[in-house]
Amino acid sequence: MSEETADSPGVTPIDTVICVHGFWWHGNGMVLVKRHFENEYGWNAMTFSYPSVKGSLDENADLLAKFIEDEGLDRCHIVGHSLGGVVTLRMLSRAYRDFEGRVVCLGSPLSGSRAAEFLSRQNWAEQILGRSLPEGTIHSVANEWAGEVCERVEVGVVAGSIPVGIGQIAGGFDEPSDGTVAVSETQLDGAHDHITMAVSHMGMLISRAVADQAAAFLKRGEFLRNPLY
Repeated sequence: MSEETADSPGVTPIDTVICVHGFWWHGNGMVLVKRHFENEYGWNAMTFSYPSVKGSLDENADLLAKFIEDEGLDRCHIVGHSLGGVVTLRMLSRAYRDFEGRVVCLGSPLSGSRAAEFLSRQNWAEQILGRSLPEGTIHSVANEWAGEVCERVEVGVVAGSIPVGIGQIAGGFDEPSDGTVAVSETQLDGAHDHITMAVSHMGMLISRAVADQAAAFLKRGEFLRNPLY
């Protein structure tokens, strides 16, 4: 990838951002993030919805690729929350070798999910978990196959450290977490930048500070280092 950034002379900034929701959600779950990008940065922000329970990881990745094609988005950034970040990286591992843009993963279980693994062992949880989550966080995690993506696409990762969520029970965390995903589970070898913020897993969707950090990475390829965060 070029050493030039979107702020460099002669480089046209990308002004379209696709917001990809997480597990058991719909595109509307990213609406506050979308509006923040539109109102504060003047970007063309869009939400993408996919069947996070019924669809497989590869099927949902292919749906995202088709969405980008159908919208005619030759150049765009992507912000994925939770499973949405895994789906995004999977899409980039299967398509768009010439993808022009950056990716931000918000609280995404890129190195596995103890909460999902715990639930997968419960007979009653099979239909709740569906297909994409186990495929992307238990059977084969992004950290095992997304290295090649990180070589050609700048990926930033935001982790949360306010432990409010089902993971506190299902995951049995004894380390910093956002209540659903442990900070260590957000690690991705080859990621361009990683930052931990004082937010919960779902709190990321309503936090202006998180949206601003995502925007900073999309614009510059790095997060802001500020004591307030």
